[in-house]
Amino acid sequence: MAPTELLLNYLPILIFIGVAVVMSCAMLVLSFVSGKQNPDVNKNAAYECGFDAFDDARNKFDVRFYLVAILFIIFDLEIAFLFPWAISLSEIGMFGFWSMMIFLGVLTVGFIYEWNKGALEWE
Repeated sequence: MAPTELLLNYLPILIFIGVAVVMSCAMLVLSFVSGKQNPDVNKNAAYECGFDAFDDARNKFDVRFYLVAILFIIFDLEIAFLFPWAISLSEIGMFGFWSMMIFLGVLTVGFIYEWNKGALEWE
């Protein structure tokens, strides 16, 4: 196989990459040109994090934000473990079922503990 034939096999990929680059640059330029550049008060308001978006970055803010974020990640990972378990349940048998029940039980006890301690209360 000649080198030119080999390069011709990659031509559709290069065309696809070129079209993607041109389209993405065109969309960025069009959104910048057609978009409104003067944000209103609501757009600059605090969102989710609880402090002003354009304030000093060294200001202290509540640690409960981190606590809620960590709890979300923990329980989100629990759900991530449930999907492969549910798909392979027929193959892993009763041992896999009861091991997951123990796992869910430990997480439920942890959730109840955090709830009783008030970690989920934002006040």
